[in-house]
Amino acid sequence: MSSYDHEPIIEMRNIAKHFGPVIALSGVSFDVRLGECHCLLGDNGAGKSTFIKTMSGVHTPSSGEILFKGKPMKFDSPRDAMEAGIATVYQDLAMIPLMSVTRNFWMGREPLRRVGPLRFVDFAKANEVTMEEMRKMGINLREPDQAVGTLSGGERQTVAIARAVYFGAEVLILDEPTSALGVRQTANVLSTIDRVRKRGVGVVFITHNVRHALAVGDRFTVINRGKTLGTALRGQISPEELQDMMAGGQEMVELEESLGGTV
Repeated sequence: MSSYDHEPIIEMRNIAKHFGPVIALSGVSFDVRLGECHCLLGDNGAGKSTFIKTMSGVHTPSSGEILFKGKPMKFDSPRDAMEAGIATVYQDLAMIPLMSVTRNFWMGREPLRRVGPLRFVDFAKANEVTMEEMRKMGINLREPDQAVGTLSGGERQTVAIARAVYFGAEVLILDEPTSALGVRQTANVLSTIDRVRKRGVGVVFITHNVRHALAVGDRFTVINRGKTLGTALRGQISPEELQDMMAGGQEMVELEESLGGTV
């Protein structure tokens, strides 16, 4: 069964976001299905960051509608979104380099074991789960006590992604995960995205790199000046056409008309 046999798990309809007189989003429509990677492409200043924060509960939209599993949903905070199953991995990753991979993986959610009336962190379970979940993502750690700071940028991204998936994310939002990585590390992250998609998670891949999007994307939506311009399936649009849409040139106008909005 393909991801297109499913209804969208989350759908944003004509979302607008204003900060006083500043219009950050003025018509964003976007959805993601379980088991697909939907890429949101846009140049710097296109509105991608505001979109992420609106989808993940940081910002409340000024207008428009968010549907989650087919029902209207209002996220008042990132915790609301997380509890619903929407996890966001930001560029800064929110990790502590000097702490171990295990401690970063479980931060704030440590498994406990009871000894009489007392509770202790179950480090044996934490280490076992961390090693196994990282193996599932293609990363073989030397040991669970290995400091996160010794990992490559791509491996740190994988820790954050593995953590989100283990703790039940149904929708995973990735904020420019490949923007500061080299070729080998980028390949590792794209491979991780593919693994996550195949596990049935809906992936929102935000990027300005067309090549990276085309490597793993099932659908592609372009955002420009706070508006989404249209959505195309894999094989329906070329790298050059996507690049032109992002740039907002005359070619973009013609493509927007040919796409007719959402495909």
